[in-house]
Amino acid sequence: MARERTGPDFIEALARGLDVITAFRPGVPVMSLSAVAAATGLARPTARRILLTLEELGYVRQTDTGFSLTPRVLDLGVTYMRSLGLWDVARPHVEALVAQTGESSSMAQLDGSDIVYVARVAVPKIITLAVTIGTRFPALQTSLGKVLLADLRPDALDDVLAQPTRSGLVPRWQPDREERDEALREVRARGWALTDEQLAPGIRSVAAPLRDGSGRVVAALNVTVHAAETPLDVLLEEHLPLLLRTASAVSEDWARFAALPEVVTSA
Repeated sequence: MARERTGPDFIEALARGLDVITAFRPGVPVMSLSAVAAATGLARPTARRILLTLEELGYVRQTDTGFSLTPRVLDLGVTYMRSLGLWDVARPHVEALVAQTGESSSMAQLDGSDIVYVARVAVPKIITLAVTIGTRFPALQTSLGKVLLADLRPDALDDVLAQPTRSGLVPRWQPDREERDEALREVRARGWALTDEQLAPGIRSVAAPLRDGSGRVVAALNVTVHAAETPLDVLLEEHLPLLLRTASAVSEDWARFAALPEVVTSA
């Protein structure tokens, strides 16, 4: 198959091999040599050598009527999927959420008594505290942190919050144990968390959990607004439903990803 602008490092033989694999379409599990050659634009002798090479590697088998792919081809797709992290799965959903709300969205995980931002899609707005990947805040005073803390067992929660923050911040909200526990019970009951200028002036956000296939919270996702620009009712009535749908979609995709079977093939 003729190609243009392939570059000096382009390996034509590899490209032809991939062309042969992708020539097998849904509903056409078996193809003759002539059909493969026609579908790929390759000469019959070239197509035959590639098919026999793929057969020796275990990706193709010969049948009485032609050639067919083997389950080993699944290795190629599963290898890609298993190379992804949670953010790779979440990214398109989060980008769509930001486009819908016009507000920044971040993903965070717990590290001691702090949250650490591990991913973010930002819009150019001025807020009190700058956030980048790796930024840490005290967990209890953030919507992201409340979601993550609410998933912990009581003994684990006490151990986590006993650790000093490494954020360098002194948050505005300093609850006692009773107030803290009541706030986290509320998060567990409704499935999402709100913080309204509890960390610092001007920062208002809602967050929802991201779960794996077992229901365990693996991260949290939020929508953050400037309190002076976005009223609380807009955050809760317009942005929160979009956030909850996004978090659910990410969790479902992550669970499917995690459930992908390991494809074991013999050498």
